Amino acid sequence: MRQQSSRNGSPRKVVLSTIPSDAHTWNLLFLQLLLEEHGCAVTNLGACVPVETLVAESVRCRPDLIVLSTVNGHGVHEGLDVARAVRGRRELDGVPLVIGGKIDTAGSRTAADFRPLLDAGFDAVHVGVTAVPDFLALLERLPSVGHDGTGRRAYVDAAR
Repeated sequence: MRQQSSRNGSPRKVVLSTIPSDAHTWNLLFLQLLLEEHGCAVTNLGACVPVETLVAESVRCRPDLIVLSTVNGHGVHEGLDVARAVRGRRELDGVPLVIGGKIDTAGSRTAADFRPLLDAGFDAVHVGVTAVPDFLALLERLPSVGHDGTGRRAYVDAAR
């Protein structure tokens, strides 16, 4: 297990949520355990999370990553609202935002099928059989996080 941590040695903070209409929880539990297994500190907001709650909690805890998981097929629509709300907050500038799961009811299988989500502000869309390996690869590539002296996050390339 590779420890995912910030430059100051504390665990990476992840806010985990779903879209407002999604009442599924097993996917959230799986992702929470997966993230914790990779050394992250997870705030799991649970099912049917209003956009305002997700944004407020993200602003409050200042995560290193925001993850949305959905399996009800409405992520392609409700995810747009989440991305716009997160990207509309200065406090969350630069915080990676990803979504994955069963995002539509058509059974789309590639991230390219979800271009509107990327255009709205998601950094990655994880779907299909490669969703988990692709997500873990993204987690490994995330930059280290520190602070720039002003209390704001400063993301630096982990390879440097």
